[in-house]
Amino acid sequence: MMSDDLKDMYRSANQGDFPDSMEVMGRAYTKVENLRYGTNPHQPAAFYRPADGRKLILGAYEILKTGKSGLSQTNIEDMHHAVGILKYMERPACAVMKHCNPSGVATQQESMPLVEIYQRARDADAQAAFGSVVVFNRPVDGDTAEEIMQSIVEGVAAPGFDEAALDNLKNSEKYRKNKELRIIKLPDFSGLPKFMGDTVNALEMKVFDDGSIVLAQPYLSKIRNVKDLVPAYNVHSKKGRIDIARPATLRELDDLLFAWYVNIHVRSNGCVIAHHGQTLAVGTGEQDRVGAVEQAVAKARAKYKGVESMEGAVLASDGFFPFRDAVDAATGAGISAIVQPGGSVNDYDAIAACNEVSASMVFTGERCFSHH
Repeated sequence: MMSDDLKDMYRSANQGDFPDSMEVMGRAYTKVENLRYGTNPHQPAAFYRPADGRKLILGAYEILKTGKSGLSQTNIEDMHHAVGILKYMERPACAVMKHCNPSGVATQQESMPLVEIYQRARDADAQAAFGSVVVFNRPVDGDTAEEIMQSIVEGVAAPGFDEAALDNLKNSEKYRKNKELRIIKLPDFSGLPKFMGDTVNALEMKVFDDGSIVLAQPYLSKIRNVKDLVPAYNVHSKKGRIDIARPATLRELDDLLFAWYVNIHVRSNGCVIAHHGQTLAVGTGEQDRVGAVEQAVAKARAKYKGVESMEGAVLASDGFFPFRDAVDAATGAGISAIVQPGGSVNDYDAIAACNEVSASMVFTGERCFSHH
C-alpha cells in the first residue's frame, strides 16, 4: 500500500527560494506566486509575469478556488496549450488537456449548448480525461459545471463563470471527488496573436541545462479560413502532374480546419482525427509519421469498442508524409479527407494513394511541429 507520505507529495506544496522580481533579457518580471511544484513534485517552481503593464492572459489569471496547495507548473502549461488551440475557434469550444496535449477538443455544431460541447471534448478520450485541466473559450454555465463535477478534474479555466457554475464547482460536499478542484478565471484571449502578420508580444524561449537559450518567434498560422486550404497537387519530374481527384466537401473542410488548429498544440509527430467538430483521437509524440497515424486510429477504434471504420472522419498531419504508408493507414480506417503541409518528394504518391480510394487531400503550405 502506498504510504501517506507518497500520497501527500502530489498534494503538498514544494516551494523553492525564488526572487520576488527578476530581469530577463532586459525585461523586468514580478512573481505572481510560488507554484505547488514544477513538472514533478520534487521540482520547485514559481510563476512570473512581465512588469511593464502589457495586456496579459495567463499572467493575469484569477484563482477563484485554489484546491489544495494551488496550481502546479503542469497546470499552467496545460492552460497555455489549451489557449493556443482555443484562440483559433470562432465558435464556443472546449479543450480537455493532459500532459500538455489535448485528450479531446470539441467546437459547437449548430446550436448545441456548452455542456454538450464539454461532453464531446471529454468523451473523445474519457480515460485520458481523468485528472485533466478543462479550458473553455466562453463563460461556464451551471449545467456545464454540474457535468464537469461528474468526473475527476484537476482544474477548470474559462473567461467567466456564472453564479450557478460557481455554486456547482465549489460544492465540495455534494461533489467530494472534486473537492480539490481549482477554478481559474482567464481574461478574454480571442485577440491573442495567431495569424501571420499579427503583432507578437513575446518570443518563445527554451533554456537548456547549461543555461544556453534558444529564442524563436511564436507559431503563427497563415491559414485563416478554409479558403486557404489548397487542393493537393504535385508535378513529378518523371510522372508528370497529379491533382487530387475529389475536392473536399464543405463539411470536410470545416473539420479539416478544426483538426489543423488543434494539431498546432499537439506534440509532434502528431496527427488529429476529427468528425463534426470533435476530435475522435489524437496521435502524439511519435518518432515516425505512420506511427502517429496508427496510434490515433488505434485510440479511435478502442474508444468505439472495436468499430473498424471511421468513415467520413478527417485527419490532420502536422508534417508532410515521407511515404504513402501513413496515407494508406488513414484511408484504410475510413478517413475521407486529409490536411497536411505538402512539400514531400513523395507528394505524388500520397495524392495517388488518396485518388485510389476517392479520399480528398489539401495542403496548408506550412508545418505546425510542436516540440514542447
